[in-house]
Amino acid sequence: MKVLLVYPEFPVTFWSFKHALGFVGKKVALPPLGLLTVSSMLPSDWEKKLVDLNAVRLKDADILWADYVFISAMIAQKESVRDVIARVKSLNKFVVAGGPLFTTGWKEFNDVDCFVLNEGEVTIPLFLSDLENGTLQRIYSTTEKPDITKTPLPDWSLLTMSHYASMAVQISRGCPWNCEFCDIIIMNGRIPRVKDPCQVLSEFDALYNIGWRGSVFVVDDNFIGNKVKVKCILIAIGEWMVKRKYPFALYTEASINLADEEELMILMRRANFNTVFVGIETPEEEALKSCGKMQNTNKDLVDKVKILQKNGLEVQAGFIVGFDTDTMKTFDAIIRFIQKSGIVTAMVGLLQALPGTPLFKRLQDAGRIIVTPSSGNNTDFSMNFIPLMNQNSLINGYKKILGSIYSPLNFYKRIKTFLAQYHRFSKRPYISLTQQFRALSYVVWKIGVASKGRWQFWKLCIWTLLRRPKLLPEAITLTIFGFHYFKVMVDNFKK
Repeated sequence: MKVLLVYPEFPVTFWSFKHALGFVGKKVALPPLGLLTVSSMLPSDWEKKLVDLNAVRLKDADILWADYVFISAMIAQKESVRDVIARVKSLNKFVVAGGPLFTTGWKEFNDVDCFVLNEGEVTIPLFLSDLENGTLQRIYSTTEKPDITKTPLPDWSLLTMSHYASMAVQISRGCPWNCEFCDIIIMNGRIPRVKDPCQVLSEFDALYNIGWRGSVFVVDDNFIGNKVKVKCILIAIGEWMVKRKYPFALYTEASINLADEEELMILMRRANFNTVFVGIETPEEEALKSCGKMQNTNKDLVDKVKILQKNGLEVQAGFIVGFDTDTMKTFDAIIRFIQKSGIVTAMVGLLQALPGTPLFKRLQDAGRIIVTPSSGNNTDFSMNFIPLMNQNSLINGYKKILGSIYSPLNFYKRIKTFLAQYHRFSKRPYISLTQQFRALSYVVWKIGVASKGRWQFWKLCIWTLLRRPKLLPEAITLTIFGFHYFKVMVDNFKK
């Protein structure tokens, strides 16, 4: 049996880092971890080939080679998904689809021959059994939440490692919180399931043994969802890192209450974590309560961010506009919060009502859903529901936030705020001399000479050399990220 695993193309978005990857000679930020894990769940005697459209082109020869074409995707990849399905069907091949996009939106794809939905540990064996017996059904779905301690290692042999800026592992699934707009609990549930320490170290060993050195994203929905088990894993990772001289620099996603857990932060430092993404959403208490983001209420959120950054964890954060409680004052409040906190990577998006979420159901009951499928890209100025605020006012306010926080003056000012309060504890990720030379050359030309913010860039370099010279690599890295953010913002404003 020959199986082609296809990962569709992402549009250029805030998190694609498309405009930054060229600085280090990479094509894609992250590998398709889900498809690599699916490959390991398929029979070992099957021939398998991976095509990641974010790195390479899909050729007709690839499709014709296969007996089955497996597609996995997120909502933001929808446009590419439709193109892939059309090409595969035009060549009369059998399409099997799974992943987040299809789990909540399979009804949109009439040309897919078979859907293997929800978590593959449960549904893939059912699919394989029926395939062998000649009794294949169109849809395989389940509400069962599998024991992920039995999840196999990803099939790294399919990957061209040099295409990617970072690798990825998953340690847990699920989140204990119940935010109205979030589809994580729809996909993975509210009870976090965690791998055991030996299993996690096996995944680290697998990456280490194939020669990976550099950043690794722990893709968990909420890394600290089960604090007790995570502490045990962090202790094991810390010891592993010491023995192997810190080959990986780790980053992840967590809720803001991590700032209340001193032991966890210390253990994360020892395990060589250097960055954490946090869903701030909004500094307005009423909005947080209205959307069920209770873990962010009754807190000085700026203070929590600073605690994390002083503990060696750069905070990247998500913000949302479009809540029912938002007013014309909301936009300035978000700008002030981002600038004061020193969150350099601030992803501000328009609220989207994702299928299956409590938000979607509430808005649908109120007759406010206008486009059933969301674009999956909350930075493209589209909305799939009727907001309470005048929509033009909301879009203009949103553009005001982006234009302010990603103006060169405010962006570079924010880097200084971050560097002034950041204490570095982790070891830096490995970057080859070739990559360093390429990155420095690109930075000098594209940012230091050709960009509109070049004077702000050189002022930042001088400030860093005088005030925090050991953090110059961090300053340069953040300016590269900024180059991407500026480009995305400008391109979106042109649409």
